[in-house]
Amino acid sequence: MSAVIGILIGVLVLVRVIGRQVTGSLVTQKGLFLMPAILLGIGVLSLASVVHTATPGELAFLALDCVVLLGLGVARGASIRLTNTDQGLWQKGTTATLLLWLVTIALRVGTAFASAALWPHSPVGQATIALTIGLTIGAQNAMVYRRALATNVPLAAQRA
Repeated sequence: MSAVIGILIGVLVLVRVIGRQVTGSLVTQKGLFLMPAILLGIGVLSLASVVHTATPGELAFLALDCVVLLGLGVARGASIRLTNTDQGLWQKGTTATLLLWLVTIALRVGTAFASAALWPHSPVGQATIALTIGLTIGAQNAMVYRRALATNVPLAAQRA
């Protein structure tokens, strides 16, 4: 996948995810698991095709990036307001959620530039876009799911 296509996909995903969090949405199983699973699948396949070219430093940098993004995802998931409605559980991001998204995006852009500066000819940095976005959204959704289970409010039914 070219860098431009990867970046465009990442931007579209983030606009959709952040937009839904600002406006609010019903919490469904499909909504919590489908997008992160797709992004992680694409990310793993992309990384698998170039991981043999990675240096130990690149892999350590990627691991640190992933750990930080997982933590930010969990923090965003904890900041989302959950409300019981007639249709099921409703989620809506707060000001803290939006601020954490801005930190996440700034960190991801910064690590992309740092990776390109440290390893200018390596394809590994470009190959990790979907993986890292999938990880942070997956961590956020896992936290929302954990909190939803604790409320004992059923998830919303998926619309046909």
